[in-house]
Amino acid sequence: MSRGRRVVSGRRAEIVAVPVLEKRLGSLPVIAEFCRRLDIAGVIDRACPIRDLADATHGQVIEVLIGNRLTNPAAMVGVAGWAQAWAVQEVYGLPAAILGDDRLARALDAIAPHVDQIIGSVGAAAIDGFGIDVARLHWDMTSVSLHGAYDEVQDGFPAPGWGHPKDRRTDLKQIQAGIAVASDGGVPIFHQAYDGGAGEISQVVEAMQRLQALAGPRRFLLVGDSKLLSYGNITAMSDAGVGFIAPLAAARVPAGLFAALDPQTAVPVDYTALRDAGKPADRRGAYRVVEDVMDIPGPRKRDPVHQLRRVLVHSTANQTAAVKARTLKLDKARTELDTLTRTAGTRHHPDTAAVTAKAEQISRHRRVSSYLRTQVTEHPDTGKPVFAWHYDQTAIDAEAATDGWYALLSNLPPQEADAAEILRRYKNQPVVEQRYATIKGPLAVAPMFLRHNRRITALITVICLALLIFSLIEREVRTNLAPNTEMIGFYAYDNRAVRPTGRLILQALHDLRLIPAHDQQPPRIPQPGWLQAQLLALLNTDPTRPRW
Repeated sequence: MSRGRRVVSGRRAEIVAVPVLEKRLGSLPVIAEFCRRLDIAGVIDRACPIRDLADATHGQVIEVLIGNRLTNPAAMVGVAGWAQAWAVQEVYGLPAAILGDDRLARALDAIAPHVDQIIGSVGAAAIDGFGIDVARLHWDMTSVSLHGAYDEVQDGFPAPGWGHPKDRRTDLKQIQAGIAVASDGGVPIFHQAYDGGAGEISQVVEAMQRLQALAGPRRFLLVGDSKLLSYGNITAMSDAGVGFIAPLAAARVPAGLFAALDPQTAVPVDYTALRDAGKPADRRGAYRVVEDVMDIPGPRKRDPVHQLRRVLVHSTANQTAAVKARTLKLDKARTELDTLTRTAGTRHHPDTAAVTAKAEQISRHRRVSSYLRTQVTEHPDTGKPVFAWHYDQTAIDAEAATDGWYALLSNLPPQEADAAEILRRYKNQPVVEQRYATIKGPLAVAPMFLRHNRRITALITVICLALLIFSLIEREVRTNLAPNTEMIGFYAYDNRAVRPTGRLILQALHDLRLIPAHDQQPPRIPQPGWLQAQLLALLNTDPTRPRW
């Protein structure tokens, strides 16, 4: 990178090129080191070989894309500019000039047919190289919205389609992605892209089989959401010897089951949610469990019936939240219903039909139909509509009796895990949701546009590999920091100790700089700050060591 310098001599000026004084190094050495430990470039280059005459291999280009995602995410047309401002050439050995969007697109095209092989090899390298315990895996799916029509798609790759997007962009097509996250450090060891309109239930068996191959002879527990619990999925997991835990959808809970339970008779569970860790004991959420069994019949009479353990959980935190939510929606609906009572028969709601329609709209919008009772009559003298309403307290009390309760189903044998242990193992499920939050947050995955679904598939793999590196960095710092769990220095003018997260770690390293070689002087890295030096030591990374 160079900057222009204007030299004035009389009325004439001369533009000369001088070397840039400084480049941003940031966390690139750490990211490159973790890519090296996973052999990402090697895995890709073995799957997608390229001519020896090429300036860069596909694996090198993909590693640079991963570095971009984790430092300063940019569209492909902006990667070359980012590479010129950052120390990409010094760390990766690739000049910015060869990282145009056309070269990046060719790399995505090359890896797209081999993503399954790449995902499996890199995931296995993460498990073996970092000693990740895959005894418990958490599975979930999300959606990535897409700009563009994508009327023509390439066969063999997930197709964009309409669905139920998590970001509620119903005006955009989507591609879905599923990830399996190890409970050990929240590391996403596996991911897969799916059609935009694919049902989540139908993807579980294939994902389970891929995870079995990845985990090898180890027996693992699969934790997921309620979509895990179809009859076909339960059969496949049981036949394969895979343990599972998942919540029972509210619609499948037998009527009156929760209302008949008394929380005080349930067994207390020694568990403290992470959000309550710093609170006094009397302000923490409490959990209690009671266990029974539930039969899951098949769609045909001759199908065997699965008998699963059902753990009924009562959470005081969930109970409090349910009470607040119901009180809030009742109050909001009350305000609107009282307004309708006053305006019935006016120009706003002049007749019975208009009043009835408005009442139904309030009931539906505020979700109070189960306990709202309304009556629309006509005034005997004026003939104008008269609106009256009330809440059915019996219905409210019946719902309140179920507050805080939910059910978990599992096929784990009692000798392996009692009811309390099943709850504790399930409670790590938010870790996969936190990783999706990382995708939409630090990795800056917004609605994307690429030429075709082949490149979309490849880019999702790049993003998920970046998420893997992000998670491994977080886990490595926490593992090497033990037995301590917190560090100071992450916040300016605030010396509070906090638990290091991937986001905080990368932010702390963001300001590392590199002075490129000039005037026969080797490149230099100004002395890192105290926190940066601590993190580099915990990550076993020497920033002066070039990647290539």
